Amino acid sequence: MRYQGECGVERIRVRLTAQDPISRAGLAGQLRNCPELQLLGEEEGDGPSVAVVSVDRVGEGELQTLRRFQRAGDGRIVLVATEIDDTGLVAAVECGVVGVVRRGEASAERLVQVITAAARGEGSVPADLLGRLLDQVGRLQRQVLDPRGLAFTGLAPREIDVLRLVAEGSDTAEIARALAFSERTVKNILHDVTTRLQLRNRSHAVAYAMRQGFI
Repeated sequence: MRYQGECGVERIRVRLTAQDPISRAGLAGQLRNCPELQLLGEEEGDGPSVAVVSVDRVGEGELQTLRRFQRAGDGRIVLVATEIDDTGLVAAVECGVVGVVRRGEASAERLVQVITAAARGEGSVPADLLGRLLDQVGRLQRQVLDPRGLAFTGLAPREIDVLRLVAEGSDTAEIARALAFSERTVKNILHDVTTRLQLRNRSHAVAYAMRQGFI
């Protein structure tokens, strides 16, 4: 969501959240005069395009704040952090963060760059943090997902096979015969998919798989 300024320039709606009033005032002071942005009041009703969250570190309390923004769909999230380790980085990304700025590098110019990228749906992470994030992703795939036959798609190959047959109109018995599974195995696979991905039923699972391009 963008706001049309008096000169016809589209401005990105930004809400600032910080752990203390001084940090929030510092961010607001950096961004208040940037013509690209429209800063929202803390209680302003209309949702922002980008939520900028300033923290010292990424702990459980901070992650709860990020999850709250994520659940509310309250704009794409940019995180400004004094310090962030590998675990905190991965957890922040899982909570919907698309841009990360170290507080020591949070000049007005840099903040505007990252906020603008987030509003376009693009991610921005410092190069060294991006390298560490990719290392973490690789380790997670090798050590956790691969042994379980899973991938970052959230679906194992046999789960995709089952959902493809469901999408074609096959019932449980027909799926079992086609894949040489027992009917119980087919039911368990569908139950695991819907539970793990928080989907309502088989139809919702098929819709998810089609939307993600798996079938």
